[in-house]
Amino acid sequence: MKGKKFLWLVLAVFFVLTLRLLQLQVIEAPKYKELSERNRLRFIPVNAPRGRVFDSKGRVMATNRPSFDLVLIPADIRDPERLAKRLSELVDVRQEKVLAKLREVQNPFEQVRVKKDLSFEEVSRILGQAEELEGVDIRVTPLRVYPYGETAAHVLGILGEISPKELRTRSYEGYMPGDVIGKSGIEAQWEPFLKGKKGGKEVEVNARGKEIRLIREIPPQGGCDLYLTLDLDLQRKAEELLDGRSGAIVAMDPRDGRILAMASSPSFDPNVFSKGITPQEWRKLVEHPEHPLTNRTIQGIYHPGSVFKVVVALAAIKEGILTPEERITCEGEMEIGNRTFRCWKEKGHGSVDLYRAIVESCDIYFYKVGLRLGPSKLLEWAKAFGLGCLTGVDLPGERGGILPNPKRGKWFAGDTAALSIGQGPFSVTPLQALNLMASIANGGTLYEPFLVLEVKDPTGGSLYRRLPKIKDRLPLDQKDLEIVKKALEGVVEDRKGTGRVAWIKEIKVAGKTGTAQVVLAPKRIKRPEELPYKLRDHAWFVAYAPADHPSFAVAVLVEHGGSGGQAAAPLARELIKYWFGIK
Repeated sequence: MKGKKFLWLVLAVFFVLTLRLLQLQVIEAPKYKELSERNRLRFIPVNAPRGRVFDSKGRVMATNRPSFDLVLIPADIRDPERLAKRLSELVDVRQEKVLAKLREVQNPFEQVRVKKDLSFEEVSRILGQAEELEGVDIRVTPLRVYPYGETAAHVLGILGEISPKELRTRSYEGYMPGDVIGKSGIEAQWEPFLKGKKGGKEVEVNARGKEIRLIREIPPQGGCDLYLTLDLDLQRKAEELLDGRSGAIVAMDPRDGRILAMASSPSFDPNVFSKGITPQEWRKLVEHPEHPLTNRTIQGIYHPGSVFKVVVALAAIKEGILTPEERITCEGEMEIGNRTFRCWKEKGHGSVDLYRAIVESCDIYFYKVGLRLGPSKLLEWAKAFGLGCLTGVDLPGERGGILPNPKRGKWFAGDTAALSIGQGPFSVTPLQALNLMASIANGGTLYEPFLVLEVKDPTGGSLYRRLPKIKDRLPLDQKDLEIVKKALEGVVEDRKGTGRVAWIKEIKVAGKTGTAQVVLAPKRIKRPEELPYKLRDHAWFVAYAPADHPSFAVAVLVEHGGSGGQAAAPLARELIKYWFGIK
């Protein structure tokens, strides 16, 4: 009886073992074969070099160079703590960073980059200890380089590792953790064209994860090259003029909307981001009181100030509430409601017509004209000229500005008066102000500004070439435009013009000064210098040249510069002289 029980027990054990063997060798064989193959065979992705970026004359503004990167294969690491400690002794990388990177891993066979751009000495130390460093390798990858450093940094943008949140979006389908993407500027806007297509190589590895044989290789395909409308020399000149000031300079060809220069100050070096910015460097940038990462040309919003008087003048003529010859008296101040509104010229301008009101920027004249028009018409015309609205420029992060809504809450006559000279809850970007002046220069066409002129594939074939895009044709009579254009010439040519400092002997310039109020200064304050720096007004000058056949338009905004005629106009004059080769 005992023998029978023992026999049945043996048979049962044998049956269980047979079933388990069947499961391992037949049912689960593909699974274990895959695990075995993955331990022995590896596919190593090879990043594609990003497309290059050129200026309008073919000069390289963004390119790539080889970088030696330290990568880890988690599946080959038996003692992460020991490895992290050893790596921190060999290269400039914190032990905590190595461990944090390993903790983030979802697929243990995927490589994890822990440090970019190793120095020659660091590479030598790693290779010298290669046998004891399990799961460690050095990969050669393309590193983004900006040869001119801070030049056009806000236009070109920055790169950074893709975030978990971005990986979950449709826009980044096919990307992997650790991939580098454009985070701002041209790099972000044109990411699908610039990124290229990854390649890779399949290799056989030994028990320690070291490559012993190349099985097959797929070469990466480089990204497309971009050709910008920017002129590198003009860009550098604009940035040089802004040096030490917070502000913006943006220049355009008014005949088609192409941007020739786009400078924002203060700036930053995008190379810092390519190499992998440290927490300390990042904190220094984001906590900087002057916000160097902000592209003030499209993200800075300011009251347009007296620049808006040009729109008010054209609107008043077109709406039939004013003739250019009508004279309005300015005595230096006027009562509106229960408030006193003053002109910038304390004793007043006397009796002025439209020409003289624009040339000398008479506030009282425009208070009275604005009150006749009313807030609805003022805002209707502001929108017609693209103020307070997105321009559509081919850069991410553009701000639209602020347009008030008189129908919400209480609106008084004083609010209309303030709006008439570009003050109150009304803000625009420098690019919007430039587009306004460019539309007057070209006879009433509002173009969509653009920076990328052409996209070429890696073989040099043209994939895309930008054509001028008209946003709107302004409903203006040419004779009315000519009246205002003559006044804009007078702003610079007339000896009493507020922009007289922009006068150039060799070329006729037309423009408009502006002052964007920061605070309502007490009456006793006579000069901007008497106010603390951060309370001083912002200075505007928007211009075009040559006045008779405009081919160049520029907007200058100097934060806390005070008077547009004194702070902004001289910068515009120097940029115009530079562009036209005038010494």
